Amino acid sequence: MTTPDHCTQPRQFLEHLYAVAVRRALPLHNTAAFLPKPPKGRTLVLGAGKAAGAMAQAVEALWPQDAPLSGLVVTRYQHIPPRPPGLQQRIEVIEAAHPVPDAAGLAAAQRMLTLTQGLTQDDLVLCLISGGGSALLTLPAEGLTLADKQRINQALLGSGANIAEMNCVRKHLSRIKGGRLAQACAPARVVTLAISDVPGDDPSIIASGPTVPDATSCADALSILKRYNIAVPGPVADLLISGGLETPKPGDPAFAGHELHMIATPQQSLEAAANAARAAGLAAYILSDEMEGESREVGRVHAALARAVARKGQPFQRPCVILSGGETTVTLRPQAPGAPRGRGGRAGEFCLGLAQALQGQASVYALAADTDGIDGVEDNAGAWVEPATFSRALAAGMKIDAYLDRNDAYAYFAALGDLVTTGPTFTNVNDFRAVLVL
Repeated sequence: MTTPDHCTQPRQFLEHLYAVAVRRALPLHNTAAFLPKPPKGRTLVLGAGKAAGAMAQAVEALWPQDAPLSGLVVTRYQHIPPRPPGLQQRIEVIEAAHPVPDAAGLAAAQRMLTLTQGLTQDDLVLCLISGGGSALLTLPAEGLTLADKQRINQALLGSGANIAEMNCVRKHLSRIKGGRLAQACAPARVVTLAISDVPGDDPSIIASGPTVPDATSCADALSILKRYNIAVPGPVADLLISGGLETPKPGDPAFAGHELHMIATPQQSLEAAANAARAAGLAAYILSDEMEGESREVGRVHAALARAVARKGQPFQRPCVILSGGETTVTLRPQAPGAPRGRGGRAGEFCLGLAQALQGQASVYALAADTDGIDGVEDNAGAWVEPATFSRALAAGMKIDAYLDRNDAYAYFAALGDLVTTGPTFTNVNDFRAVLVL
């Protein structure tokens, strides 16, 4: 495949870097080296996440055909990849809702716990975990209904809480996350293969860590709920106060002999994109794979850096591409009663903040997209910004401040024809951002 020229085809070039980053994280490219040998007993595959369907197919393709294999994974609606011709399906894949859980995810979680019954020390449980599993693998704690979990999840998503805070709460309000799935698998051996979508690649945060120990506490979860003014039913609050919903901790014998392998990470994808840029003769710099904070503010910081490079040649000489990853947040702004809520996700809001701060800066182009192909709950992966973005919008009567005020990145970039749409990618290493300075 010919690499687009970054000078004459900047958008196509940045889309190429995004595609390279996504390809580096695809399960089939990363699973073989980490698969254990078939056990004396049976092998049960359990999993959850946006990449779970693709991870299951990778295991089916690589597992010995004469070795027993069965199981169940849950993924997001429309995130089951096409099945390669001739590949036998041995692992059931169920679809459920993300980012707010639904009854299908609840049923899948219940079935997974049922499947763990009767496991022996001769058996192997292969757990396939990727981002999105927190919503997809939902089994409310005692005293909570699915409606409660949906309300709490929705409130967390709009609160501005970071992923570690959100998943701390989710773990303590669940009967399957926060290490509890591993407990249910005893005495079988558990091997977890994970694709990271979180800053720092902490396995206890990825999908709320269903198979790993949890170092956070009920008190931590309660503090987060109070910080963001999110209510839980009184009996549940009492259980948090008393420690009655505590998760299994590091050192718990339930995790003895278990293994965890990180098969794809945000840093690996950023490095693949950087290498692709360098191969095309362009300098490439990775700021960080752990960026957090308000999406619009992170966009403004990237804009300040790009302006310094464009105007002063500092801290990098141009031409260059600046890459970053991580998981930013979007705090939903209060709206007037009856006013329509804006549409968009983290990548779009980053691009709004970037475009607002760049003010049409010459020679700066950018693309931000979620590596799962879905920005929030919309049908786009992200958006594209060019020097003419700001002026084209003004000419159309679109004031960027108004779109930021109502968190309406989707409408802004859709009207300009600047959405980046890929469809589901069947993996997930979170945010991908690339700023090209010519």
